[in-house]
Amino acid sequence: MTDPIADFLTRLRNAIMAHHRVVEVPASNLKKSITKILFEKGYILNYKFIEDGPQGSIKIALKYDPATKQNAIKSLKRVSTPGLRKYTGYKDMPRVINGLGIAIISTSQGVMTNKEAADQKIGGEVLCYIY
Repeated sequence: MTDPIADFLTRLRNAIMAHHRVVEVPASNLKKSITKILFEKGYILNYKFIEDGPQGSIKIALKYDPATKQNAIKSLKRVSTPGLRKYTGYKDMPRVINGLGIAIISTSQGVMTNKEAADQKIGGEVLCYIY
């Protein structure tokens, strides 16, 4: 697999379109960090890290509105790819839908949202947009 982050986002996107309650993805430290951010920002209901075998997996419970049956995640977009990396400084931090969505940034201090990176005045690689 050449782009595990794109695979992670695609698995989430496919589970949302199929109205699944739970999706299971192969684990890595970067995927665990992205999952924690999604949970903290309220885009997913819950998650669980399963340590079986050398790699392990992540079970993610998706969040739906009970009345309208719509998912909390409207769009997942990969920005930086292995063939074309996208970097940003803290002054040029991307705003997703005028601040309504989040951009996930991989920095030297770890994986964080665009707002946290701008507050700490550090830039990094823009992994994806979520809204």
